[in-house]
Amino acid sequence: MSFNPADKIQDLQYFGEFGGVNPSISDSSTYTFLSAKTMFDTFEGNADGCYLYSRHSSPSNLYLGEALAAMEGTETANVAASGMGAITPVLLQLCQAGDHIVASRTIYGGTYAFLKNFTPRINIQTSFVNITKLEAVEAAITENTKVLYCESVSNPLLEVADIKALSELAKKYNLKLVVDNTFSPLSVAPAKLGADVVVHSLTKFINGSSDTVGGVVCGTQEFIDQLRNVNDGASMLLGSTMDSLRASSILKNLRTLHIRMKQHSTNALYLAQRFEEDGLKVVYPGLESHPSHELFKTMMNPEYGYGGMLTIDVGNLKKANELMELMQHENLGYLAVSLGFYKTLFSAPGSSTSSEIPEEEQQEMGLTDGLIRFSIGLDNDIERTYSLMKGCMKKTKILL
Repeated sequence: MSFNPADKIQDLQYFGEFGGVNPSISDSSTYTFLSAKTMFDTFEGNADGCYLYSRHSSPSNLYLGEALAAMEGTETANVAASGMGAITPVLLQLCQAGDHIVASRTIYGGTYAFLKNFTPRINIQTSFVNITKLEAVEAAITENTKVLYCESVSNPLLEVADIKALSELAKKYNLKLVVDNTFSPLSVAPAKLGADVVVHSLTKFINGSSDTVGGVVCGTQEFIDQLRNVNDGASMLLGSTMDSLRASSILKNLRTLHIRMKQHSTNALYLAQRFEEDGLKVVYPGLESHPSHELFKTMMNPEYGYGGMLTIDVGNLKKANELMELMQHENLGYLAVSLGFYKTLFSAPGSSTSSEIPEEEQQEMGLTDGLIRFSIGLDNDIERTYSLMKGCMKKTKILL
């Protein structure tokens, strides 16, 4: 039987303390012990099922971590207070002063800023490459390289990483392949394609209601134990701990992810096809015009489609802003960053979520100021949405 991540989530069974169908929330920052010896063993990580202090772990966080590990097909997972709170400890755990990272040139602006501006302070350098050109990736690897870093589907240009080929390259040079799968949960399973570590911003599609910030690291038991180590674990010592109430909330929303992703993908494909037919410059992995369309098909779980993200280039920032403001006025979505909400969200990433990337580098990678990033919502009547969006494009003279 093929790997279906939604089934893995559904098969998990948690009961509350009094037989509740949801696990009980552990609303405590610290835990009591019947003996001092058990406290010591727990602090050292040698007492399964015992809890000491919620920065270390809590039942609610472990429940969510187990569910996300099941989704990604990894041994275990560690949740964090944000996506960046998951990404940064991974890179700091895998690298030390003098080491080198090869990363995709098109990644989330916060990750780019961390690698470009922060890690050089501790003598960790990064080469940013076109991740779709394997020869460029290999050429950037040095004797000090420790990590290959990419996003399954890049933010915001929607470039698709060949995870299997990158995994083979990582193994050839004894590197760790770290993949951010935020844009394509369920659709792509990076660990099954050879990724060593998979990270997510839980804030986005996985939670789906734009009310919680969170992140997760999915990987081997050995690596997650290293992150959690009280003496030198980056996740433990940097302290980006998820609150138990938030973990419980995300776990409940995770159970509907498979339904939501199907609708996000169905709606996004419909809009992408129609707007491309109208002559707009649309980028979406589900379009045959996407340069990595065939590659994505080989990696994807077809049940969940090509994802909910698409971009349209309307020429310049003035037109982009006019269109987004009008669409918000017509209640077609919100002019807002982030993604995965039930309403469509749109923004011009060059001046928002990717603004950390210098303008000359944005131009080099093809990120124009007229590019609009859409996170397509769960609209019931997507034909109506298309008609109304097209009307806004005509009013702003993007379509004639």
